[in-house]
Amino acid sequence: MGRGHDPSSGSHARASGIEGDLLSEVLRSVRLSGALFFLVDATTPWVEELPEARAFASLLLPEAQHVVSYHILIQGSCWGWLAENTGASIPLEAGDILVIPHGDAYGLSTARGLRASYTSADALAFLRGMVSGELPSVVSEGGGGPGRLQVLCGFLGCDVRPYNPVLAALPRLLHLPASAQPESGRLGPLIQFALTEARDRRPGARCTLLRLSELLFVEAVRRYLAATPAEGPGWLSGLRDVSIGRALCALHERPAQAWTLTRLAREVGLSRSTLAERFTHFVGTPPMQYLARWRMQLAARRLAEDAVKVSAVAREVGYDSEAAFSRAFKRMTGAAPASWRRVSSAVSPAGLPARRAAPPTRRSLRASSGGRR
Repeated sequence: MGRGHDPSSGSHARASGIEGDLLSEVLRSVRLSGALFFLVDATTPWVEELPEARAFASLLLPEAQHVVSYHILIQGSCWGWLAENTGASIPLEAGDILVIPHGDAYGLSTARGLRASYTSADALAFLRGMVSGELPSVVSEGGGGPGRLQVLCGFLGCDVRPYNPVLAALPRLLHLPASAQPESGRLGPLIQFALTEARDRRPGARCTLLRLSELLFVEAVRRYLAATPAEGPGWLSGLRDVSIGRALCALHERPAQAWTLTRLAREVGLSRSTLAERFTHFVGTPPMQYLARWRMQLAARRLAEDAVKVSAVAREVGYDSEAAFSRAFKRMTGAAPASWRRVSSAVSPAGLPARRAAPPTRRSLRASSGGRR
């Protein structure tokens, strides 16, 4: 049979560790990057509300297509919700992680149903002050009551177009309870390191905190992966399936290869029909459609980062014809490769003066609803 059936081959040899390898490669390809990281030290009553991520993405990381928010409750308890469904608030305890992957408006509060009186403009002014460094990385908030909580707040930029399979696999509101995290010992040292950096403000603290925000997010995704049912649908579940994991690994290792369903099925030791059925069950699309999407993601990254010719990018992702590649790219992204490059590489300086605008004062941050602004 084909080379893919040799137990010593690359795909098979890495099968047990494919989740980590492929997850790292995908996160690198979608340009995951820390944007903001700070600690909230609050007393009751306290509430935090943020608008949709598209309202503040350009403030945090102008070159990012999308911003993911997450929060780790260090001390105390609170509630978390999506703004469109406050009635479905989730109780959070110390050690819980809450991730908002898709940029929805959301909130956190010490009492269920508590809402902020400040506006979205106030929230954006606060974020602008945090990004500029004019506000400290430890923020004291709340109404001065007896209850206390501490929350690590992280924001990361990433690409969502043409294709981000990790985000596509995550729910709109991801809650990872501390009670369901058997490997909590791994997270503890990272959290303690982050707390120390946030409080001490040593040289290089900002850079360190941004890298820590990335590490903590990756750990959250790992935990979601570990908790995902083995046969449940989703790209992350597909990583854990031996055959589909090998198929994904092969496509990602050799995206420019002239793959067909028959060749990929031979690679992983399945029939064409079984591969197509199982791949679609886990990943949500047939193998060749997934490959086409991933090729466009790789091409988009190359076009944004390098001055390489479009024809060279086309060859790198498996197209012999620049014209065919350009048609496929425009069909998936809505823009020709050259246009994509111009837009992606032009990081507008318009956001820079806004970052330097005077932030709200500490007094005003605590003034409304026991909240931040």
